[in-house]
Amino acid sequence: MKHALLIFLAAVMVVANVRAQSLIYRCGNEYTNTITEAQKGSCKLLEGGNVTVVQGQRPAITPAPARVANTGQAAPRGDGNDQRSRDTDTRLILESELKRAEARRDELLREYKNGEPDKLGPETRNHQKYLDRVAELKLGLDRLESDIGGIRREIARLPVSK
Repeated sequence: MKHALLIFLAAVMVVANVRAQSLIYRCGNEYTNTITEAQKGSCKLLEGGNVTVVQGQRPAITPAPARVANTGQAAPRGDGNDQRSRDTDTRLILESELKRAEARRDELLREYKNGEPDKLGPETRNHQKYLDRVAELKLGLDRLESDIGGIRREIARLPVSK
């Protein structure tokens, strides 16, 4: 009789274990096989397949390097001669970008003609197309003015060449 009872209890435990493993719920980014009444609305039952969750390792926390107060100039990096040559290269690139942006601005200003550019072919019959082009020219000019100001600020931030 005891053996039959032990076999019965073992069978119940196996069935309960299989049943618990077969119902898996996903609650956001968490997987569980038991949910509470409060979680029932936000959890979804997953059908079929096994879910394996691997716990990640937290990265080791290293102290952040001490920051230098911003004095408006770039902090020296590496060898002085290398840094000077990088600064010179940067200045040359920024100056060429500034010249290109100013040339494009001058070209747009000539086309814009103080808000009254010449009408193109289809614009003579459709005034809205003309107004749209004038608005696009104005936006382009504003964008170029902003770009030119940004490039000038970048050049001003560079250390003076010696």
